[in-house]
Amino acid sequence: MVVPRFYFLSPLPEALAGLTELALDLRWSWNHTADKMWEYIDPELWKITANPWLILQVVSSNRLAALAKDPAFLELMNQLIDEHQESLSRATWFQQAYPESTLKIAFFCMEFGLSEALPIYSGGLGILAGDYLKTASDLGVPAVGVGLLYQRGYFRQVLDKRGEQMEYYPYNEPWQLPVAPVRMSDGQWLRLKLDFPGRTLWLRVWEARVGQPKLYLLDTNDPVNNPADRGITSELYGGSSEMRLQQEIVLGIGGWRVLDALNLVPDICHLNEGHAALAAVERARSLMKSSTLPFETALTATRAGNIFTTHTPVEAGFDRFSPGLIEKYLSRYADETGLGIDKFLKLGRINPADDNEPFNMAYLAVRGSGTINAVSKLHHEVSRRIFQPLFSRWPEIDVPVTHVTNGVHMPTWDSAAADKLWTESCGKNRWLGSLDTLMDDLKKTPDEILWKFRQEKVCQLIGFIRQRMTLQLSQIGASEQEICQCGQLLDCDTLTIGFARRFTEYKRPNLLLHDPERLISILEHPQRPMQIIIAGKAHPQDTEGKILVQALTEFIRCHNIQHRVVFVADYDMTLAAYLVQGVDVWINTPRRPWEACGTSGMKVLVNGGLNFSERDGWWAEAYRPEVGWAIGDGQVHDNDPGWDAAEADQILTILEKEVAPAFYDRDESGIPRKWIELMRNSMAELTPQFSSNRMLREYVQTIYLPALSQLQTRTAEKCRIAIEIQRWKESIYSGWAQLHFGEMKVDTHAGYHNFQIQVYLGKLSPDDISVQLYADPANSEKPEIYPMTCGPRLKGTVNSYNYTARIPDLRPPFHYTPRIIPFFKDISVPLEENHILWYER
Repeated sequence: MVVPRFYFLSPLPEALAGLTELALDLRWSWNHTADKMWEYIDPELWKITANPWLILQVVSSNRLAALAKDPAFLELMNQLIDEHQESLSRATWFQQAYPESTLKIAFFCMEFGLSEALPIYSGGLGILAGDYLKTASDLGVPAVGVGLLYQRGYFRQVLDKRGEQMEYYPYNEPWQLPVAPVRMSDGQWLRLKLDFPGRTLWLRVWEARVGQPKLYLLDTNDPVNNPADRGITSELYGGSSEMRLQQEIVLGIGGWRVLDALNLVPDICHLNEGHAALAAVERARSLMKSSTLPFETALTATRAGNIFTTHTPVEAGFDRFSPGLIEKYLSRYADETGLGIDKFLKLGRINPADDNEPFNMAYLAVRGSGTINAVSKLHHEVSRRIFQPLFSRWPEIDVPVTHVTNGVHMPTWDSAAADKLWTESCGKNRWLGSLDTLMDDLKKTPDEILWKFRQEKVCQLIGFIRQRMTLQLSQIGASEQEICQCGQLLDCDTLTIGFARRFTEYKRPNLLLHDPERLISILEHPQRPMQIIIAGKAHPQDTEGKILVQALTEFIRCHNIQHRVVFVADYDMTLAAYLVQGVDVWINTPRRPWEACGTSGMKVLVNGGLNFSERDGWWAEAYRPEVGWAIGDGQVHDNDPGWDAAEADQILTILEKEVAPAFYDRDESGIPRKWIELMRNSMAELTPQFSSNRMLREYVQTIYLPALSQLQTRTAEKCRIAIEIQRWKESIYSGWAQLHFGEMKVDTHAGYHNFQIQVYLGKLSPDDISVQLYADPANSEKPEIYPMTCGPRLKGTVNSYNYTARIPDLRPPFHYTPRIIPFFKDISVPLEENHILWYER
């Protein structure tokens, strides 16, 4: 990264030039070896912002001059620079596992949560994207990120005296953020243009360094743009539907063009949600432009390298745009692809013939990708159900969605005490490899060490909460008495529960208030008290979510229970870190199966916290009685008030009868052995499993490398295979209507069913199809599918054959139905070709 000296307000002395390298690499957001150096430069600013780049922008010339003559400071700085260079040049897991690989990945996302110093995120999607890039740095996976640089980002929350949420949008000064303009070899700032209706939109490109990977961020706040267009990248998830479409055009089309301009065209284009779906279209258009291929063939060639990760638990959560809006902004672009606007619109619809159906970005992502994955095992099932309408007449189980359960970047979320504990047990480089020995190593940790570790971390959390609540009340003009009482909030020896989520109806934060008197009695138990720290924002347009926020704050105020329950405003990465590092129990109460994954609870694992959550998302596959507690029965009950009440009662019962006794029942040494056993199991068994280390290695091994191989096959020899596939798809499309079944015969003999069925192929060849016997799952999760063998041609026909199969007679023959599906080597059916024909009895 080349940063011109004029980019600083206070030019750095030559002796301090290395500070630029350290300050502009967001590795400091998870590797804290340089914290003391930044604190030494400006203690107050470091405490408030934890932003090294801002410190360099603000510090005076006199202070810099003094530091340049400070031998101890220079020695520390040079030591850190050497360590930083070593971290960038060390041998990595990916290099050692795949030394010959040419893999290159681009990770597109609407938001990235890397640090509070770069506030361009709102919640879980962005935090996942940030953790992804950090893990790519740890493992040496060759990835870059592509996103947007928002002038104001997501809103900041303030609670007024009545506990009502207010929203503020502070401006993100670009020069104060740890980013720099991307400059070409001649020093010119990289700026790109997009065609918008009646005008040209200019995009500026910024770069953030995340260890080894780079994150490229686009913004429209260029003075040459008109005032409205300069505001396209003003807010994250704000504004109108038109602004959202504009942002997604910038992210998808503009993002791909940035990579092209920098000669960083990737093999794998990973679309983290459907917001970036247009990147798949632009990728195909780029190949079409550089070759003689039509768009459809170019898409067939490139889609193998596109991965679509869906995080949405309900179809209504996908971005949809009116046909008129798509036509307004993408009509000319559609013409450039050769599709025209009518065919372009069909890419985002279930029913291509319905001119009134909105354009769905998730459907576009499905039709532009070679792999679709959900983010937990349960979400895998949910996503199949959501996308089933795109695969008409196919069984839900055949819908082409796989899953990679999310994970979190443990070095970002562990406390200093947790880092020390894990280092002593598992080694300094524990998160840089395959994690094979972590579980056994951590399980050797003695009870006494684990208990002392727990006591230290909760006291740090409570100290932080007291400071934050003091500031929170001061800002809204609370009385001196109320502010002074903040110093007495909570207690270090009390069982501490954390509840911090986005406040919306399906998260059900009001479950805690179903029986307020009983809750208070549990919190105030004389021998086994509890305390709850609550945080969370409601989307500015979510009125019901705001009501839920106020209901909790009113509960605290009206019952005068501030010493046991606090609501901390403005849930952000800093607050989240303190919470997951300090709480004893993390509660999550979504309505199953609406939590796609829910990574917040994963962050407590490395810190010794325990989970008590609905059997939804990741907890549905993680939960066992040996590692925590669960809400519900593992079934779906929809929006049933009666079931909500039953689960609310279950929460309080488990807190009272199981959680509290496990925490407070101590032996003669003062140690709760049952609690420590749960801690040890949770830390050792779940932390590696739900780390982003495991997640990214799984992406590489099961998705990226197979996708790369398929992409290389399709694009070799001037896309010869892609051309053949497209011709085959066109023949299937034109000939499928003539395909039909004839007579079927079944006889059972010697323990086998013998099936025989006539198939009339019309214009198709036996090589174009696969005839199968299909039976729904019986005693397993998978259906039974048996290929049928093509036999002799039927006498007196031109292109008809007998197909046969011999299968064990473990089920009645009527359980099995013949079906015909398209077949071509190395393509994904039904993702790329979804025709299907069933035999009708």
